[in-house]
Amino acid sequence: MKNRWLMASTFVLFFGVAIALVVWHGPDWTAVHDAFTAVSWPWVAVAIGLNLLSVVTRSISWHTCIEQSIEKPHPKYRLVFSAFCVGLFANAVLPGRVGEIARAAVLRRRLRGRPKGTTATLIGSVFAHRMFDLFPTVTLVVWVLLAAQIPRWAYLTLGLAIGIGVLLFAAAFVLARRQHRELESLGSVRQVLARARQGLAIMGKPIPALKAAAFQYAGWFCQLFAVWAAMKAFQINEPLAAAGLVLVLMNVATIVPLWPGNVGLVQVAVATPLVNYGIAYAHGIAFGIGLQAIEASVGIGIGLIFLAREGLSFTTLRDMEERDEDTLEDVTPVDHEPARSRVAG
Repeated sequence: MKNRWLMASTFVLFFGVAIALVVWHGPDWTAVHDAFTAVSWPWVAVAIGLNLLSVVTRSISWHTCIEQSIEKPHPKYRLVFSAFCVGLFANAVLPGRVGEIARAAVLRRRLRGRPKGTTATLIGSVFAHRMFDLFPTVTLVVWVLLAAQIPRWAYLTLGLAIGIGVLLFAAAFVLARRQHRELESLGSVRQVLARARQGLAIMGKPIPALKAAAFQYAGWFCQLFAVWAAMKAFQINEPLAAAGLVLVLMNVATIVPLWPGNVGLVQVAVATPLVNYGIAYAHGIAFGIGLQAIEASVGIGIGLIFLAREGLSFTTLRDMEERDEDTLEDVTPVDHEPARSRVAG
C-alpha cells in the first residue's frame, strides 16, 4: 500500500511539473486547434500502418532472442506477438517500464512445463532485445547530426543517450559471455540471476544476433517513415532528416517514463527543434500531439485486443509490476488456445 501511495505521489508531482511546463512554455491553443483542422487523414492511415509494421518486425526480433535463450520447443511466434502487444499496451497506459515485465509474464503463462526461473530468462531476453536498439539508434543519430538542423541543447542529450546505451550493451555482452555454472549449486537469488543471464545468450551468437539486429533496423526504418508520414498529415513538408530528428528526440524524451507516455514533455521535445525549420511552435505542438496519438493508437489498440485474448484484466496487468519472481511464475496458467471467455477490464 505504501508503495502505491509513493508511486501515486510521484506521478502527481511529475505530471504537475509537466502541466506547468506546457502552460509556461505553452503554445497558442487556437493555432493548435487550427492545425488539426487541416490534417490529411490518408497520411494518418499510412503512419498507423507503418507503426503496425514496426511492431511486427520488432516482435520478430524478440522472438529471435527468445529462441536463443530457452530450450526447445520454442514458443510459437503468435504467442510471442501477443505478449509483445500486451507489453506495448502496458507501456502506453502505465508509468514506468511495466510493459517489459508484462510481456515476459504473459508469455510465461503460455509455457507450461518449463523450469522455475523461466520468467527471469524471458526478462533477460527482453533486455537483450532492447540492446539491439543501439545499432539503429547510433546510425540514426549520426545521420541526423550530419543532415538535420539540430538545436544546441540536443547535442548533450543525444551524447548522453548514446553513451548510456553503449555502456548497457557492453554490460550485456560481458554477462552473456560469462561461463554458466550448474544452477543446482547456486543459491535461490543467484539462480534467478543465472536464469536472467541465459536470456542474454543471443549476445554471444553472431548469426542470430545479426538477425535480431536486422529486424530492429527494419522496425526503426518503419517508424522513421511513420514519423515522416505523420508530418505530411500535418502539412509539414520538411525533409526526411527532420523526421529523423523528431524520432530521435521523441525517443530520448521517453527513455525515463515519469508518467504514461510522458505526455507534454514529448510535445515540447518535438515542437522545439521544428522551430529551426520554420514550423510555428503551436503547429509543432499539434503535430506532437497527433504523432503520439498515432503511436498510442497502435499500442493501445492491438494491446487491448491481445489483452482480452489472453484473458487478462487491466488490474492484473497493473499488479504485475509488484509481483516477485515466484508470483510471476504462478500467474494463472492457461491452455494454448486464446482465451475468449474473459474481457479486459
